[in-house]
Amino acid sequence: MSDAPELQRVAPAAKKRTGGLVLLLFVAMAAAGGGVYWWMSRGPVAAAPVEVPLSARGLVAFEPFMVNLADGGGSRYLKVTLRLVLENRAAADGVTGSEVIQSRVRSEILELLTEQTATALVTPEGKTALKQAITSRVEPILNGTKVIDVLFSEFVVQF
Repeated sequence: MSDAPELQRVAPAAKKRTGGLVLLLFVAMAAAGGGVYWWMSRGPVAAAPVEVPLSARGLVAFEPFMVNLADGGGSRYLKVTLRLVLENRAAADGVTGSEVIQSRVRSEILELLTEQTATALVTPEGKTALKQAITSRVEPILNGTKVIDVLFSEFVVQF
């Protein structure tokens, strides 16, 4: 037995595996970044159009129109009573409250009606085309107010 001090053998420290952990973190961060990019690049979700109830719409009624039609001979007449459905009540009140605007709208409709022929007006397509023409001629007078519909309550063509 020797008197020499005994050396203890110490096991070498285990290698740290930091490379695998770094790679795992990198992959996780890349996946998260890709997910965020996809989520943000989808764009805004289109909102469903909100349907305004009919009770919120404005209605402008006119006295009956009676005009000679543009047919040859001048013996054909049109009598029509109509109402304009506007996008809101405030717009309708603005039209009915202003004699100038109401008179301009009535005049524009009268001019349009006198350009029509009896044969065109008696068909359903002719009535639809007349509604579209009234809408396109009246909207510029209303300063941006949208005409939702043209309602006929009386429509008589005399042959």
